Order: sequence, then C-alpha cells, then structure tokens
Amino acid sequence: MTRRSRGREVALQLLYQREHNPKIDRAALEQFVRARLKDEPIGRFCLFLFDGVVANMPQIDAKISAAAENWRIARMPTVDRNILRLGAYELLHMQDTPAAVAFDEAIELARRYGTTDSSAFVNGVLDRLRREAVSDPEA
Repeated sequence: MTRRSRGREVALQLLYQREHNPKIDRAALEQFVRARLKDEPIGRFCLFLFDGVVANMPQIDAKISAAAENWRIARMPTVDRNILRLGAYELLHMQDTPAAVAFDEAIELARRYGTTDSSAFVNGVLDRLRREAVSDPEA
C-alpha cells in the first residue's frame, strides 16, 4: 500500500466515524490521524481529503445521487457512500490526482472494506459521475 493510499484509508475511517459521531472534536480527529499516520505529510493529505469532502459534501452527495441510478445516498451502505465521497472529491476537486488513480484507489478501498458487490458499485457510480462531469464542464 502506498503512503497516499494509507492516507485515503484513514480519511475513509474519519468519514465513517463522522457519520456515527458528527460532533466529534477536531483535536480527537487529529489525534486519530497522528496515531495511525506517523508520516506528517501523509497526515496532512489525509486531513485535506477529509476536510475537502466535508466542505463539499452537499454538492458531492447531489452528484453521487444523480450518478447512482435508483439509489438514494442515505440508503447506500455507509462504507460505500464514504468511498464514493472520497473518489468523487478527488475526481471533481483535485486536478493533480489523475482520474485513473482516483478510480483505482476508490475501488481498492471498496474491495478491502465493502461487500463483494461494493467495488463494482463504486466503479460504476464513479464512472458515470466522471462522464457527466466531462460532458458538463461547469460540474
């Protein structure tokens, strides 16, 4: 696992934790990251991803909902939903992350933490989201 992959994994854990405890204190989040990521730049990357997803969550969720036919965001498994949020954030807001990397990382997280169907689901939704973003440059 690459260092940035590990940062994404911890960012996923933070997002999952936030869903179940939305009032968690920032210092506790930062301590969680420091305990798991000894490399400070990767810790900053992890928190950057987490903060970016949280700051853009309404927009990201709307785009995921539009791309996921017949699935409301609230009905998706928590892990899948947060993997999609991370992948969508990287696809839509981080131009320095190639789309192939965002896809591969999200699919790998889905394989590791989701169900047997999660990786295909994540791949399909992110692919549709990417195609819609390409066809609508304002997205």
